[in-house]
Amino acid sequence: MAKKTTPKIISNGKKKSKDDPKNNRSTVKYDHELGKRIRLRRVEIGISQSELAEKLGVSFQQVQKYEKGVNRVGAARLQQVATALDVPVTFFFDGDGKSREVDSLLFIDSSFSLRLLRAYSSVKSQAVQRQFVSLIESIAANE
Repeated sequence: MAKKTTPKIISNGKKKSKDDPKNNRSTVKYDHELGKRIRLRRVEIGISQSELAEKLGVSFQQVQKYEKGVNRVGAARLQQVATALDVPVTFFFDGDGKSREVDSLLFIDSSFSLRLLRAYSSVKSQAVQRQFVSLIESIAANE
């Protein structure tokens, strides 16, 4: 039996649309970008979604929603995230749009690093990408 849904009505009597730009509570492109940066930093310092969730006092599902940009991150929560990830709040904000990319790629200090990154990026299969990362991690662990 299909669930019967009724459209939500806002105070002026019109139907409320998810794509309505006036709907201030819906997520926007920036929320997705913020989520990517949260995930980038979390992975960079090597903690799981569950560990971050515990630090924030939320479920790991909530962290997933923040990282995917499904749920918005409020100012107070963003401060908690920044503290938990050991970065200033400004880490999550864009300056000119290019400086953040430059900062993220500072680890590429040689032509070999760039070649490695390009080779990894050209691999289309996620399974092969995982194997590639495992191989590199095992080599690094043995040095």
